[in-house]
Amino acid sequence: MYHDDHNPPHFHASYGEHWAVYGIDGSALLAGSFPARARRMVEEWASEHSAELLVNWQRARADEPLLPIDPLP
Repeated sequence: MYHDDHNPPHFHASYGEHWAVYGIDGSALLAGSFPARARRMVEEWASEHSAELLVNWQRARADEPLLPIDPLP
């Protein structure tokens, strides 16, 4: 997740040479692209961690350190 001053709340993800920007709820691919399997995994992870992602979005905007978020099991 990167700090920036624009909405909607989002996070950046990378997979090999691919990159993407997703809405915090994981349902919206805002920019970039991933292979289908990687996209499904990111969307599942974001769905499970949307509350934590939103907390980190708010922390980033306040220039506070981000909290770790667990990966998929």
